[in-house]
Amino acid sequence: MTNSIHSDTIIALATPSGMGAIAVIRLSGSDAIQIVSKHFKPKYRSKDLNKVKSHTIHLGHIMDESRMIDEVLVSVFKDPHSYTGENVVEINCHGSVYIQQEIIQLFLSKGCRTATNGEFTLRAFTNGKMDLSQAEAVADLIESDSKASHQIALQQMRGGFSSEIANLREQLLNFASLIELELDFSEEDVEFADRAAFRDLVNKLSSTLKILIDSFAFGNVFKNGIPVAIVGEPNVGKSTLLNALLNEDKAIVSDIPGTTRDAIEDEIVINGVVFRFIDTAGIRETENVVETIGIKKTFEKIEQAQLVLHLIDAKEILNTKSIIEELKNKYPLKRILTIVNKRDLLSQENISILNAQHSNLISISAKNKTGINQLINELTKLTDMGALTNNQTIVSNSRHFEALTNALIAVKEVEKGMDINLSSDLLAIDIREALHHLGLISGAVTTDDLLGNIFANFCIGK
Repeated sequence: MTNSIHSDTIIALATPSGMGAIAVIRLSGSDAIQIVSKHFKPKYRSKDLNKVKSHTIHLGHIMDESRMIDEVLVSVFKDPHSYTGENVVEINCHGSVYIQQEIIQLFLSKGCRTATNGEFTLRAFTNGKMDLSQAEAVADLIESDSKASHQIALQQMRGGFSSEIANLREQLLNFASLIELELDFSEEDVEFADRAAFRDLVNKLSSTLKILIDSFAFGNVFKNGIPVAIVGEPNVGKSTLLNALLNEDKAIVSDIPGTTRDAIEDEIVINGVVFRFIDTAGIRETENVVETIGIKKTFEKIEQAQLVLHLIDAKEILNTKSIIEELKNKYPLKRILTIVNKRDLLSQENISILNAQHSNLISISAKNKTGINQLINELTKLTDMGALTNNQTIVSNSRHFEALTNALIAVKEVEKGMDINLSSDLLAIDIREALHHLGLISGAVTTDDLLGNIFANFCIGK
């Protein structure tokens, strides 16, 4: 008997649409095996898919009456031991778009319904196969395009984050129950909840929430890519450096100052981390209206960037040191890496002087791609992967960040209430608020709008 709360059977293409070698069509629902069994003809010996063992694969043909549509492999997963917690069938057919549509249309005519975005994972959530944060991690895993984003999604899908939140919420819920019980005996003036133990729990909860909230700055960057702004005066080689890093002619390179008048962006994966490089307009005094707008955007990109590559012409640095400190003074909290470009134009004597005066600078020739590997090594040093490799819980989902922040606000109110010996009924209000926000993360508290917003971003078939 299925655990499903859904009565219909859904179907969708689980692999990308279009032609390929193989396509996978997925069905889920209490009648999924029965529906497919009626149109599956085993190739070698007679068998009823309803009677085969779960997690088995069978070779045969999908038949529409006497017409064979395709030779397929059918995988059978019986409830509750399946992805959705329902009976699930996956049909591996040849990747012809015609074949895919013929099979899907066949089963739609036999009572199946086309699945909506993320409906298979939604059913997994509603059937208790995973909580809401794990379900969201499924989408993140599918979209991961680097080692870092993959590891963050995998950690969350395994349930480490969920377990941490569930444990904290359960402890808080136990004390909340005792606080609520005190309300029933308010006239007797008794305390069921040990206030000292409760304060320890609230302090622990506050500390843990703060750590998780702080991890979002790290997790969000690694999930979406580290924004790196390439800045400097006109004609220092910013566009040439971008092209050298990307190993393609992405940006227009010209000797004419002010060629780049808008931000040009592209991504590259370095040692498992996505870097989003942004080539910006050269910073200088100008009366050109368009170039002025570009320079304004440059400063906006610096504000948004996690890293700033401050590019300086090699010949200019021998004349002044103050230019190196210019951005550091303007943005004291930014991680700024100063790079000296066009070292190929310097004599060996001047290179020696440069190295002696500025031993901590990276000197490159973007045009000749000299020193680029050293620059890449420096970039990776500035990105700490330790939290990922140590399997620490990392928050990368903005919805979770918001819920954790609101939960911490409520917990802080509980702390304040305990400091002034607030009555149990008023304490209970803030405790319920904290429980509500923690519940939003795991799905212990849900609304149709919340689920709709989350699963609308999934691909169909997952």
